[in-house]
Order: sequence, then structure tokens, then C-alpha cells
Amino acid sequence: MKLVTWNCNGALRKKFHEISTLDADIYLIQECEDPLRSNDKSYRKWSENHLWAGENKNKGIGIFASHSYTLEPLNWSDQYEDHSVKHFLPCLVNKEIQLLAVWTHHNNSPTFGYIGQFWKYLQINKDNFENIIIAGDFNSNVIWDKWDRWWNHSDCSNQLEAIGVVSAYHQLTKEPPGHEKKPTFFLQRNTDKPYHIDYFYLSKSFLTNKSKILVGEQSQWLYFSDHLPVTLEF
Repeated sequence: MKLVTWNCNGALRKKFHEISTLDADIYLIQECEDPLRSNDKSYRKWSENHLWAGENKNKGIGIFASHSYTLEPLNWSDQYEDHSVKHFLPCLVNKEIQLLAVWTHHNNSPTFGYIGQFWKYLQINKDNFENIIIAGDFNSNVIWDKWDRWWNHSDCSNQLEAIGVVSAYHQLTKEPPGHEKKPTFFLQRNTDKPYHIDYFYLSKSFLTNKSKILVGEQSQWLYFSDHLPVTLEF
């Protein structure tokens, strides 16, 4: 199986041809428009097998699969106490693998923005996490951990590892968190401001010595987005 996660920075209808060159089975795309409400016929055709969620038709999160894969929505909660967290899109692939697309949001939270949103979603749903792949734009890295917060990036990674879910990039490259050699994001497309904030987490049993992870080249992808696509094969 080959998967790609990419924050397309909007207007996927103008960029799906480029991301398709990666020849993935499943694409997890952040900041994309709703295909069902798009006027672009070629984009709708490309998106025939998809799931999408978002607050407005122009910017949401989507899962796009080849026709050899089935995508069934999972009814997982996004309600933590009295409010919803965002953005998360869970589904079941081929009635076998759980797939969770992630695009963490500030969500107007004075404290629990971005990785805090994922931490809350994790508390609600981690009992469901079996045979799972979690992928997307987390807007987070251990370099921003704060010592007096219990929901840091490191804490989320530790909670996942406790249930057998690990970061594919760190497992396969052996690079320590916070010292990634391959950035996935350039703030304002400035090559002097690189960060690694896009991830694949997955059940450790999926990984073998043949598994591969690849971050796209900035020379190819920065024209289209401030994020680079990340490809996982296993």
C-alpha cells in the first residue's frame, strides 16, 4: 500500500494532476475544497472515491482513494466535554485498516490549539485505535513542547506508542524527534524557515524492513504549497 499526505494550501482542483504523479493508492489532503460542491468536472472525476469534511466548501480535509479501495466513514466522536475539536476524518479501508486523516486547527482555543486538539481527540478515541494509520498536518513538533503542559507533542507520541502506534518517519530514519533532517513545511514558503510538522503514525505491526517513507523535494513542490508531500509505502 502506498499513501501520501499533503497540505495542498488550497485549490486542489488546480493541483491534483501534480500530486497524482506520486501514484499513491490513497491521498490524505488538507486544505482542499469539497469535490461535491466544485464546478471543476475534472476534479470531481478524479475525486469519485473520496470522503471529505470541513466547515466551508473551499477548505477542508479529504481522503481520496483508487477504485480498488473502499472507504467507509467511522462514527468516532469529535466532542470533548462541551465543544468539538478539529479537523479529524476517520474511516475504514477495505473493511480492514482504520485510517484517520488529521489537520489540526487552532480552533479559537486559548490553550488547546493544534496539538492540543489532537490530544483531546486522542483521549476520546484512543480505545478505537487498532490496525490504524494516522496521517496529516499536525502543525506541531517536539521543539515546541512546553514543560508545564501535559498535552505536548511528546506526550501525544508517548500515548500512541503505549498502544503500539509509532511515527513512521522516526522509526524508519532513526532520526530523533526534533532533529528531523527533512522538513515538511516552510513558513511563508521561506526556505530559511523549515519545520517538520506532517506525520504518519501507524500500528507498529505494519512496518517491515521493506517499508519506505519519502518527503518531497522543495524544488518541485514549493511552487504549489508551503508543505511538501510525505509518501509512505508498506
